[in-house]
Amino acid sequence: MKGKWMKASVSVLALALLLTACGGNRSATGPDPADKAENKSEAGLSSVKDGLIKASELSKNPDAAKKRTTTFISGTQTPEGVFNPYFYQNGWDGNVTGVLFASLITKDETGKPIPELAEKWDTSTDQLTYTFHLRPNLKFSDGTPLTAEDVAFTLTLLHDPAYDGRVDISQAYIKGGAAYKEKKADTVEGIKVIDPLTIQFTTEKVTTLALPLLGGEVLSKAYYGKEYKQGNLDYIKTLHDKPLGAGPYQFDKFIKGQEVRFTANPNYYAGKPAVENFIFKITNNDTNLQYIKVGETDYDRFTANRDNFDQLKALGFVNINTFTATSYVYLDFNSGGKFLKDKRVRQALYYGLDRQKFTDILYQGFGEVANVPVSPASWAYTKEVTPYPFDPQKAKQLLDEAGWKVGADGIREKDGQKLKLQYLGRKGYNIDDVLIPLAKENFKDIGIAVEAEILDFNALLAKRKKGDFDIASFTSTNFSDPYDGVKSFHSKYNVSGYSNPKIDQLIDQGTETLDTNKRIPIYHDLYKQLKEDPPVLLLSYLKILSAHNARIQGINPDPVSILNRSIPKLKIE
Repeated sequence: MKGKWMKASVSVLALALLLTACGGNRSATGPDPADKAENKSEAGLSSVKDGLIKASELSKNPDAAKKRTTTFISGTQTPEGVFNPYFYQNGWDGNVTGVLFASLITKDETGKPIPELAEKWDTSTDQLTYTFHLRPNLKFSDGTPLTAEDVAFTLTLLHDPAYDGRVDISQAYIKGGAAYKEKKADTVEGIKVIDPLTIQFTTEKVTTLALPLLGGEVLSKAYYGKEYKQGNLDYIKTLHDKPLGAGPYQFDKFIKGQEVRFTANPNYYAGKPAVENFIFKITNNDTNLQYIKVGETDYDRFTANRDNFDQLKALGFVNINTFTATSYVYLDFNSGGKFLKDKRVRQALYYGLDRQKFTDILYQGFGEVANVPVSPASWAYTKEVTPYPFDPQKAKQLLDEAGWKVGADGIREKDGQKLKLQYLGRKGYNIDDVLIPLAKENFKDIGIAVEAEILDFNALLAKRKKGDFDIASFTSTNFSDPYDGVKSFHSKYNVSGYSNPKIDQLIDQGTETLDTNKRIPIYHDLYKQLKEDPPVLLLSYLKILSAHNARIQGINPDPVSILNRSIPKLKIE
């Protein structure tokens, strides 16, 4: 099986990495500075550029795919079943809601806001009042009208005292929102329905967060608000696995651990999609290449490295897309835990981990070491922040200063306690296949033991939420604004015990002006402060590597939406 071969190849790389670390021969797995340019060329960075590589041999297309003429199947990972855009916590549930629900506004491939359900919007000269003008004759997938009343219901729901979902509507500063949240008012004063196609929001503070928060997905008042009462969201939560939206597809069935099924929405505002059936099939890094090879999937994403790229190219019948991601790979620190409260220990982990070696081995020229929590493609990116070098001696010095002394077994201890870090990794996540052996070896060298636990993603999130970890590996979501890359470091939102008033202040300041030129120095200052007191250990920026069966027309993935913007336009030839 090809999937098994992929896993074995990564394990071999990881073993080679360990042997190299023990032997001190860096050139076997990562480039010496003098050889950097040559090795990058060999790894494929110079030869594989962002863009599309078209299929070369369509005759190789497997029969299973050719026979599937009315169904598009995309790979995804571990949706949990909370299919409401304002309540899900799992990003793959978010993929599902992206198919089912439509927003007032969306974003183009550069992150610029563009109309969706709203055909246009106006902003007052003082930038405090937003007026949205809906397209005429909008409908939800069940045929019921979508009007400004549904938009008002959605924004009111987000202010409800019982709302505990992922969206913080208070950041839009809608007038009267706090009073509704505190049950001091029966309505939100700043939400005003002008007519069925027009709604107006009055805010109390200028912020870059207002427009995307106000222009989000629209919920049906008739469906989700049937039994809604202020302070009680029990009825709405019973509908998480029975979603109703206005997106290109409507929900059919969820088979947990296997797939999510959809059918084309005949009432979609841009017209019923040409492909009648859509399926999210559960895949992972061990299975995704095999599935697309035999025709069980039409589209999937793959770890961007030379091995996967070459294997996809060899298939012949897939189109390959490569582009720079707006995300980053990182280790989350439990800053509130017993070991990592001291920032010197967190800094020591930075100095003690060979991030360049990790990046070279896993991405083979398709990634680079990350030093600030924003993509190099962003206007907020900077090279002014001095990166952490790989410097085990500096790491040891910091650990000594923090009071962690080397014990008889080589592991540091303090107050009778060994410095043993619990690492949470994920099943089928080949980042961990490389990172865990590297972290164990590098950190052992500076006197830190690592004990790894591999879990499914939802179990990992649960342990992280409880604080039952020291470090955990993640890949961030894709960002269209630099705020998205730092929001989780704010003490108001951080789930890992990190809190720094200066960081909070700078994160807030970065959203308090709509002038990009004024935001840039704020974010650059923020990145410098985050280096000094790190909430996470940044690992790599990467490219996104995706492939789709060439018989599928209309797929144009981009860094912001990945696949979502393409879904309504798909055709099967």
